[in-house]
This record gives sequence, C-alpha cells and structure tokens, in this order.
Amino acid sequence: MTIQVSPKIVSLLPSATEIIDCLGLTDALVGRSHECDYPSYVRDLPICTTARLDITRSSGEIDQDVMTLLQQALSIYNIELETLQKLQPTHIVTQDQCDVCAVNFATVTEAISQLTNSKPQVISLQPNLLKEVFADIERVAKTFDIDPQSVLAKLKQRIQEITTKTENIDPKPTVVALEWTEPLMGGGNWIPELVEIAGGRILLSSKGEHSPYITWENLIAANPEVIVIMPCGFDLERTEKEAQILRNHSDWKNLKAVKNGQVFIVDGNAYFNRPSQRLVDSTEILAEILHPSLFNYDFKGKSWKALTV
Repeated sequence: MTIQVSPKIVSLLPSATEIIDCLGLTDALVGRSHECDYPSYVRDLPICTTARLDITRSSGEIDQDVMTLLQQALSIYNIELETLQKLQPTHIVTQDQCDVCAVNFATVTEAISQLTNSKPQVISLQPNLLKEVFADIERVAKTFDIDPQSVLAKLKQRIQEITTKTENIDPKPTVVALEWTEPLMGGGNWIPELVEIAGGRILLSSKGEHSPYITWENLIAANPEVIVIMPCGFDLERTEKEAQILRNHSDWKNLKAVKNGQVFIVDGNAYFNRPSQRLVDSTEILAEILHPSLFNYDFKGKSWKALTV
C-alpha cells in the first residue's frame, strides 16, 4: 500500500520499534511504549503507555501481581490517551500475542475508538516462530511501501551460517531455557527453535507454543546438560540477581548443568524476549554458549556470561 502522506508511527511494542528501525523508518516514529529503548535515540520520543506492575519487586511477587490483574480482566498496561491525541498517528504498531508482554489488543482498540482527530491504521504483530517474525518484518515493510528483501536476506544468511555448522552435530547438548525463575517457566514460542538452530536439544518447552510453567520435579527429571536463564524483561544484571532464587533451592547443585559449570545467564530483555530481527543475535548468543569452539560473535561478557554456581 502506498502512503499518500508522511506516516506518523506510534510503536507500542519494543520489538516493533526495532523492526521499524531495521527498515529505516525510525524518522517516522512519533511515539513509543514505556519499554521501547532500542535504538537508544527512541528514548527521547513521547511515551504512550504505562505499566501497572512494579518491576522492582521479586519474580514471585511480579508473577502474583500479573495473575491478579489478569484474573480481574484488567490490562497490565495503560495507554496514555491524551498523548496519542496530541500525536495524531497515522499508524499504531502493537501485538495480539501476549497480554503480559505489552498492552493488549483490546486496550489499543478501545483507545483508538476514543481518538477524535485521527483514525490510525493498526498493525498487529503475532509471531510464535522465527519465520513469523520475518513475515512480520515483511508485512510492516509492505505497509509503508518498502522492499524488505535485502534486510531479510541478510538475516536469513546469518541463520544459515549457524545451521551449516550445527546441523550435523551429534549428539546435541540437552538444554532447558528458563524464562522465569519464581515460579519456574520454560522458554516457549521461538526459543526452542533458536536453541535447535544453535545446535541444542530443547527440553521442557515446545516450538511455537506459549511458555509453560514447570516444576522443580520437571527440571530435576529432565536434568539438562545446559541451562540458560533468560527472564522476560530483565537485563543481565537483574537476571544474575534473580538467579539467586535457583541457587537457594536444595536440589540446584545436584543438576548436571550446575555440576559441570554449564549454567548461563543472558540479557533476555534486549534479545530473547523481543521477536524482532534481534532474535538472530539471540541465536548467535546461543551458538556461542553451546558451541564455543565453533562460534565467536563477541557477545560473551556483554550479553551473556556463565553463572557462578
């Protein structure tokens, strides 16, 4: 679709902001969510959402707060309607995939119905797999009459370079990805796929399915060779603090990954939790972790590190 006027885009999702940036559309951004922080200069844009959660609370407390809000049929995030009214966007990019990750679609629809000076087009992203992330990049590009093929070709080439080195590895190390520490949650959606591409065999979660709650009994029975801790929304420093919950468990030191020093923490907030082009970076991080003799992308110490157990 050819845009007749200069687009004014509001992104209500960090991954959407990153997709907009990779397509060269950052100058068209006029507003963002409170969580959008990449690239760094988007932080100067007006903020169009707020959270009802206090993310400084512990993992267990945050989980309880989320459950309480969802049980009350309340959105975890609010839209700043007055800010939207002032910005008069032509497009709003949001998601209809996870009510915990960002403002839900119903809240966006309700907010748009109250705008008096503009009726923006809504682009809703809903990826569960890497190919669907690529499809979202293509859909956003076509909305703004941009050819995304050069961007997509480079991303797919980077994935192919990893696959070429890992596809014949046998046996592949068993991996549990932890998306939350209290209660335990496995990394779902695209995470199992990224682990497989990087040369691992995922346990306790399934490709393309939502992140499951798991028990300590599940984790002990699985006894993975590698554990990667990637709490949703937490950077490397916060993840290291949250990992103490795991260390305190009586069975932690009995796990194979712990005994062999194969427990790693990653910056889930910047990479694994955001379904944008940076999932390719995330795959490279996993490849470095799982097969350090084959891969060195210089992420170690910056975006991931071994957990001292």
